[in-house]
Amino acid sequence: MIELISISARLVLFLTIFLALDIYTYFGLKSLFNKSKYKQFYIYLYFFVVIVSYLGLLNMFLYFRETINSTLISNLLRGFTFSFFIFKLLFILFILLADIERILVTVFRFIKQLISKNHKNVNLKSRRKFLTQAGLLIAAIPFSSLLYGITKGKYSFNVIKHQLKFKTLPKSFDKFKIVHISDIHAGSFDSVDKVQKGIDLIQQQNPDIILFSGDLVNNDSREIEPYITMFKSLKARFGKFAVLGNHDYGEYKKWSSDTEKNENFTLLLKHYKHMEFKLLNNTNETITLNNETIQIVGVENWGRPPFPKKGDLNLALNGLTDSFKILLSHDPTHWDLEVKNHHTNIDLTLSGHTHGMQFGVEIPGIKWSPVKYIYPHWAGLYKFKNKYLNVNRGFGFIGFPGRVGIWPEITVIELNAENS
Repeated sequence: MIELISISARLVLFLTIFLALDIYTYFGLKSLFNKSKYKQFYIYLYFFVVIVSYLGLLNMFLYFRETINSTLISNLLRGFTFSFFIFKLLFILFILLADIERILVTVFRFIKQLISKNHKNVNLKSRRKFLTQAGLLIAAIPFSSLLYGITKGKYSFNVIKHQLKFKTLPKSFDKFKIVHISDIHAGSFDSVDKVQKGIDLIQQQNPDIILFSGDLVNNDSREIEPYITMFKSLKARFGKFAVLGNHDYGEYKKWSSDTEKNENFTLLLKHYKHMEFKLLNNTNETITLNNETIQIVGVENWGRPPFPKKGDLNLALNGLTDSFKILLSHDPTHWDLEVKNHHTNIDLTLSGHTHGMQFGVEIPGIKWSPVKYIYPHWAGLYKFKNKYLNVNRGFGFIGFPGRVGIWPEITVIELNAENS
């Protein structure tokens, strides 16, 4: 009962904020279209958009944590609501500037009248219209981009290829091809066919090994069930290996008991087995080719609070020689704080977790996302001395059901022996 009251209180608060934003936005748009012969059409269109956004808001509050797998309709509603919210914030910023200017000019004019009878009038209507038009144009850019992100961008799989040279790589592993994927977040998917296209793209890379760096689901292990056969179908010469991410432990769902939560985790382990991915939970695996070896090392999630720190790198490295090592660790924070300065040399670390925030700009000469202010290593390839880190941008998505500028990623890393 208390939880229901809490949800209702939050819903009322959000509805109040949304209503205030919608009223302010309405009067700003009305001032632009007052003299248009299509004025009535624009008013009806605006109220239709507002109603759709409220349906999305209700969907988020009532069903977001209750559903196991998302649907196309729910994702579109939630994505549209978020996109329209950003549009209103940007648009209102410009209207607010116009209103502040109007107040200041009015006050200044009043003072001027008290001092002198001769003063020059300022055309406030003209200025306000200009700022409102500018606000509409600028707000429309991210709005349209976000709409693309929730309809097309979230499945625009991008294959990114790297060729890395290592002095420590055995010659037998020269040209060895790794496909690195991360952050599947199966519960967010809303199209089996489009996920299959991503699976096909992975297989087309003809990998020697497939490495997955965690976050198979959002909250519930049953999320992956519609896709188990797809991921099982993936084949690689030396197998498929994985580690757990912070979402895989079921920490973000309210369970009826600890027993239910533990059963959910046990089910997750079974699903990994059914998909034929070997979990490396603070363990390692040796890959042998022509009597030469490399080690695949895996740790459980290792992150700063509030993310769980279950990984044990020393345990995972136990018994290993000085041979070439690839580490799977979900959170790139681990590389920053422990891996890169560890006394045991780890040649290549593969992480994910950040998703590149699913929003940003990546064009020649510019690589930016708001997530860079949280994670110094947030997407792509990084090097420290003779050690590399690759942060995969994620195969899936979570929260905002789309991607803008930071596309879902399949990484192909070819290892090269420097002296071959």
